[in-house]
Amino acid sequence: MSRDTVQARWLDLTRRELPGLAVARGWPVRADHCFQRILLDNAFGGVWYDHVAGRPAYVHADPAALVRAVALGEAAIAGTVDLGELNRRSLNWRGKTPSKPRAATPMSPAGKSIRTKIERTA
Repeated sequence: MSRDTVQARWLDLTRRELPGLAVARGWPVRADHCFQRILLDNAFGGVWYDHVAGRPAYVHADPAALVRAVALGEAAIAGTVDLGELNRRSLNWRGKTPSKPRAATPMSPAGKSIRTKIERTA
């Protein structure tokens, strides 16, 4: 597979396919750059920018690493790789913890409004 072909697949995978599946699959990320971080970190076995000198990473990365990153993305789509685990590993290499899902804002029970003074007088 040529470098141009791998790069085109990378962009389609991370900008369209993975974000398009994120909500339905319950993945912890939605944005294209997050998928790129996860896949590249795992392809390199550490923080990708420790291994790639230039930006954007997909242009300057070792071709074999980019092929590995694409394969991980395709495996996530196929369900043979746990994207949540790849994300946790990536964040761990970066010294970060996964963010917790946002809880829904609870509604006040009927008759026990917690509106502010301005809202009550409006």
